[in-house]
Amino acid sequence: MSSPNAPQRLVLVLLSLAALGISVAASRATFDLLILGGTVLDGTGKAGVRAEVGIKDGLVARVGNLRGESATDTVDASGRIVAPGFIDVHTHADDPAETPLLENFIRMGVTAVVAGNCGSSSESIASEFEAIRRNGIALNFATLVGHNTVRAAVLGTAQRAPDAVELSRMKSLVAKGMEEGAVGFSTGLQYVPGSYAARDEIVELAKVAGKAGGLYASHMRNEGTRVAEAVEETIAVGEAARCPVQISHLKIDSPNRWGTSGALLDLVAAARRRGVDVRADQYAYTAGASSLSIRFPDWVLEGGRAKIAERLNDPRTWERIKGEVKGLLAERGFTDLSWAVIASYRDDPSLNGLSIKQAAARLLGRDDAEAQLETARQMLGKSNPQMVYHFMSEDDVKRIMKDPDVMVASDSGVLTPGQGAPHPRGYGNNARVLARYVRESRTIPLEEAVRKMTSLPARHFGFKGRGEVRAGFAADLVVFDLAKVADPATFEQPHRYAAGFGDVIVNGVPVIRKGAVTGARPGQILRRTPNGGPAGTVLPAGTVLPARPR
Repeated sequence: MSSPNAPQRLVLVLLSLAALGISVAASRATFDLLILGGTVLDGTGKAGVRAEVGIKDGLVARVGNLRGESATDTVDASGRIVAPGFIDVHTHADDPAETPLLENFIRMGVTAVVAGNCGSSSESIASEFEAIRRNGIALNFATLVGHNTVRAAVLGTAQRAPDAVELSRMKSLVAKGMEEGAVGFSTGLQYVPGSYAARDEIVELAKVAGKAGGLYASHMRNEGTRVAEAVEETIAVGEAARCPVQISHLKIDSPNRWGTSGALLDLVAAARRRGVDVRADQYAYTAGASSLSIRFPDWVLEGGRAKIAERLNDPRTWERIKGEVKGLLAERGFTDLSWAVIASYRDDPSLNGLSIKQAAARLLGRDDAEAQLETARQMLGKSNPQMVYHFMSEDDVKRIMKDPDVMVASDSGVLTPGQGAPHPRGYGNNARVLARYVRESRTIPLEEAVRKMTSLPARHFGFKGRGEVRAGFAADLVVFDLAKVADPATFEQPHRYAAGFGDVIVNGVPVIRKGAVTGARPGQILRRTPNGGPAGTVLPAGTVLPARPR
């Protein structure tokens, strides 16, 4: 028999829950978030299906016909694509706790980044991770341990091989980084001091990462005139170190080698057939970005800023340098530096956005090849400006993009609107693939583009439980309208966010909702899971992989 006061007690309980901001309906909800009415691309390359996605406790709980199910919150994805969040495996988003929203990435659908690329990483990965845990970040984060960082800590910028004691110290630093949570080891072999390293040094350090379950990622020694040799060296390092290989930003950056990208892809395919777990990434532009110093001979850059300035300012030495720079340009098929654009020059920001030719005209009153070299000399003598280099062909970009083992990656850091004239890839890379190469030119199908941004990087980098819309996987998701996806950032006006990505969800929490940044920081630190089945497989030597058609 019920008490006559039972109804009053129920009312009091409901009022108390309401006062605490808790609804009975919410407490009984099947899902925390329910994405309704979208076309789900699961990230594996399969065709999309109309389905709902139910999210609970940061994971995808169910995928299917979930209409009528209860949820604390919903996203109407009618007419839009629901896909795994994009994983950008080649970024320079190091120390992200300083810029925790990483807005240029999340606004183009990226929910995870890998930093520490091109041989440059945080000196203390443990400290980097602790700052992330303390401050929070909007997306998931992983890092590599950088060779240049390790070598500089032991040898500075000395142009010589390490002795046995120094090599042991370098190996210890790589081991420390791996123990602290790095997912692998990276090199930047066009940058000092990494460019001074012989292959045997790199192999020994890569072995340390490989034994800890990591992979080897390389910005190769050459991406133009000797790019085939560089690809072979990169594969050989991974083979000797017995670890997976990632070729960074695969490209042909020399006009007199344009059209040869197919041969590079054949090298990768042949290595995979003999059991080397090698893949590559690319950005979707015909221009790259790097420092001005990369255009100068290595010996000029030894010893730090003072030594560099001393060499550049000595007339006889400058004549030697200038001759070698001209030779390097001619070898690539160039006659001057008019294809080089200043992205960020702290000593004179008014030059940002100008080509070296235009800067020469402003500074020297003439723009011939000699004036351009003199302008480069003066700039490098003060600092090392960041540059944008227009030196690739559209045909090679498309050919590389069609390869099934090439991922999509931006090669960008965290960008701040209004600062410098950066490469637009940092604002629009993923959007550009979907808009230009899927929707407009139909270079690759939508399902394949999504696979290249999701399950392919997740599996190769060992991010278990990521990269697919599947029950039990992390709820890292992007909801976008393919008809509206756009990359308005240009080289002339780069500070423009990508469009068309209405909702972006990280670990079940919206970081973009109805096109607006929420300010949430649900990102997690990602670790590599080798031998983790579908999420990341390290192949034993001798494993034979079937050839995949291109």
